[in-house]
Amino acid sequence: MGENSKIEWTHHTFNPWWGCVRVSPACAHCYADSFARRVGHQLWGPDAPRRFFGDAHWAEPLRWNREAERAGERKRVFCASMADVFERRPELIPWRARLWKLIDDTPWLDWLLLTKRPHNAPAMVPWRQRWPRNVWFGTTIENQHWAEKRLPDLQAVDAVVHFVSCEPLLGPLALRHRLRSLQWVIAGGESGHQPRLMHPAWVRSLRDQCQEAGVPFHFKQWGEWAPAIDGGAGAQRVLPGPAGEATVLQRLGKRSAGRLLDGRTWDEVPSVA
Repeated sequence: MGENSKIEWTHHTFNPWWGCVRVSPACAHCYADSFARRVGHQLWGPDAPRRFFGDAHWAEPLRWNREAERAGERKRVFCASMADVFERRPELIPWRARLWKLIDDTPWLDWLLLTKRPHNAPAMVPWRQRWPRNVWFGTTIENQHWAEKRLPDLQAVDAVVHFVSCEPLLGPLALRHRLRSLQWVIAGGESGHQPRLMHPAWVRSLRDQCQEAGVPFHFKQWGEWAPAIDGGAGAQRVLPGPAGEATVLQRLGKRSAGRLLDGRTWDEVPSVA
């Protein structure tokens, strides 16, 4: 995490703090909580503390901005992989204010604010009308229920880019009626110790909907489970397809499962002038 992020759809990752509270099924196997525990921090839950950082940490995006300006190439910053910027806790208010100033001071960075709480955003940002052009606003939608719940709040905000992260994708999504006001769709399966299955038909349908609407589509990963390969080792599960056909998934592990969808990678990103 940080500079040169391993997350495929961003260049850098910046966390104004660590810690959060689970709010929906996508959070059940939270990778951020697991990572924090591995390094000795228990930061998840309403009664848990949050972890904050010093000036050296907050100076990193200023350096990224200078480097981007010198190169004449904008960089994307995912904020925040270990928290939710729009969590409602009193002690986060001054840290959010510091984040808004940092965003203003880094015009060569496109800040990707991904949240499961889009309804909280309008009251927490200092931008009452149009958001700055270097702020992209996104929300997680793991299934149709949460798409219908979160997308109206996302789309009510006047941001230059509205995007969704369908990771982990836990069910089929019908977004054709929403894609006109989205500029980017990210999708992926779940990894970790107890990964839930993502049916290949779900992600193919999402890709096809994006192609029909001309919306950039990014397929991040299969996760632990992927379509079975000849000779591959690992547990297998047989799932019915949309037309009743059998689809065999195999637990290959995140690295072996990879991120190819129908023989190619999907790394589309919005083009913002």
